[in-house]
Amino acid sequence: MIEIGKYNTLTIARSTNVGLFLTDGTSDVLLPTKYVPTNFEIDAEIEVFVYLDHEERPVATTLHPYIYLNEFALLKVNYTNSFGAFMDWGLEKDLFVPFKEQARPMETGKRYLIFMHLDDKTNRLVGSSRTNKFLQNDNLTVQVGDEVDLIVSHITEVGINVIINELHKGLLYTNEVYEDLRTGDRVIGYIKFIRPDGKIDVSRNPIGVEVIEPSAEKIMAELKSNNGFLGLNDASHPEEIKTVLKMSKKVFKKAVGSLYKQKLIRIEEDGIYLV
Repeated sequence: MIEIGKYNTLTIARSTNVGLFLTDGTSDVLLPTKYVPTNFEIDAEIEVFVYLDHEERPVATTLHPYIYLNEFALLKVNYTNSFGAFMDWGLEKDLFVPFKEQARPMETGKRYLIFMHLDDKTNRLVGSSRTNKFLQNDNLTVQVGDEVDLIVSHITEVGINVIINELHKGLLYTNEVYEDLRTGDRVIGYIKFIRPDGKIDVSRNPIGVEVIEPSAEKIMAELKSNNGFLGLNDASHPEEIKTVLKMSKKVFKKAVGSLYKQKLIRIEEDGIYLV
């Protein structure tokens, strides 16, 4: 079965003046002439992306879209009209986002985090910025300590809302983030805590003892680049540690303790020295 909104590996059935007709053995789809490779053979396989053209007919392309079926991506609005917004997703025909699927009215030229799905009534590919309705925390597929893929959804005063493995909702607390994250950014994170109601707290650092190693390496690198001295210690203000090392004071103290036990540093009143 040829799947709309996904890559399909199909067989070249025949060549015509409008392009190649590809088949999965049951149904055919056209690969227009402008996308036909210079060299091809009948009965050979080819990987193509299939979507609906301007007349809502399945069509194949060798272009690479910015988003696939049932996935999220940050897309730019090409234009809007009385029906909705039309997003640039890397193909000739824009991705349509109806008004009812807009979390807030979209504006031309701006970017929004979009989920692409098949509309149940029309069987068309459509986008939605109401991303929360495509996520669920009732049946979790993660546990504390897991490394996960994160997509930044939106940022509030409390924290940074993220999408976990494109399945669940999570939260990064602002005071635990030491980098500039923006909507649509994709980063690695770790499951920090799962609440009884299914809400998930996420960290950018590995949980528990594992966080000491990369943090210790960062401190060692900083020492080596500053002639073996770092003007920080247990008495340093958390904001000073955050500014210099991009880590919390708690993590800093654990990492320093690890390095001290390994006799790699010595701790003085004015700071830390490389042994």
